[in-house]
Amino acid sequence: MATSKADGPPPAAGKSGFRNQKQKQENRDESELLTVPDGWKEPAFSKEDNPRGLLEESSFASLFPKYREAYLKECWPLVQKALNEHHVNATLDLIEGSMTVCTTKKTFDPYIIIRARDLIKLLARSVSFEQAVRILQDDIACDIIKIGSLVRNKERFVKRRQRLIGPKGSTLKALELLTNCYIMVQGNTVSAIGPFSGLKEVRKVVLDTMKNIHPIYNIKTLMIKRELAKDSELRSQSWERFLPQFKHKNVNKRKEPKKKTVKKEYTPFPPPQPESQIDKELASGEYFLKASQKKRQKMEAIKAKQAEALTKRQEERNKAFIPPKEKPVLKPKEASTETKIDVAAIKEKVKKAKNKKLGALTAEEVKLKMEVDEKKKKKKK
Repeated sequence: MATSKADGPPPAAGKSGFRNQKQKQENRDESELLTVPDGWKEPAFSKEDNPRGLLEESSFASLFPKYREAYLKECWPLVQKALNEHHVNATLDLIEGSMTVCTTKKTFDPYIIIRARDLIKLLARSVSFEQAVRILQDDIACDIIKIGSLVRNKERFVKRRQRLIGPKGSTLKALELLTNCYIMVQGNTVSAIGPFSGLKEVRKVVLDTMKNIHPIYNIKTLMIKRELAKDSELRSQSWERFLPQFKHKNVNKRKEPKKKTVKKEYTPFPPPQPESQIDKELASGEYFLKASQKKRQKMEAIKAKQAEALTKRQEERNKAFIPPKEKPVLKPKEASTETKIDVAAIKEKVKKAKNKKLGALTAEEVKLKMEVDEKKKKKKK
């Protein structure tokens, strides 16, 4: 009995301790479990992880437009060199207009063929080789967003696509800096290369822009989020109170009808009964007239209308023959015959002209000048 009593309490204590531990684990914040430590990187996939290689050969092909042919032909040796490092073969068919990538017996990374497929897709969508080759890195991904079918009207589509690029590409540059992604807008697609978190934001901004939401609103929220992410205390809290909430305003006014019907005031009494044709004839006295008299009245009314129309037509015809009003002719002012002549001024001008030396020098002046020049030359010697 003593042994059984001594053995009883320990199991109860063990159960309560296990329950306490379970409760502590449940109370632990989920954000602590989901956050990745700063500076942590996933180890690279090496040949030691898959020494036997792949069982089957995989290949992908992608077509490219005619205008990309010259660039691809030029940079294709660099593409082959980059893919050969990962033991993937690449072929360029200029006749068919396609690029093909396939694995070899030496290929050990099973996911590298997917990255090679993305590489040729990006090259076909006018992305430069320097940016497209980044897709072969483990921490980089790509997203090709199709925007051609989002807007039906062609003019509206071009305007919204230009809104995404911004004046001199400023909007696109701001988006690249905030998301750490390279973005290329080409035709009906938007190609983005960067980390997974950045690609998610880029896709949201692009789709919102095509839905007529200006990208500046999303850029503003991204800027606030970047500042909030720096604070370690706010990581586990909700950011909704800090983010701006923009309300959609419908600018287009409702079209008003041309003919506006004014509602009459409500009256409980019914409207008065309209007069019949007989009542009108009785009031005017036509009802008691004979048929011949009624016919004569109608003819007179028709003739009166015809006479009015004739006079109006005649007036319109005569307008062409009415001369326009001419402006009154202004008589030119008669030139004054009496002109005042200033004799004193003329005399002064003549004196000044005499004092001035005009024309060639006289013979005496030439001799004097020659003598002066000779004297100067002797002094120099």
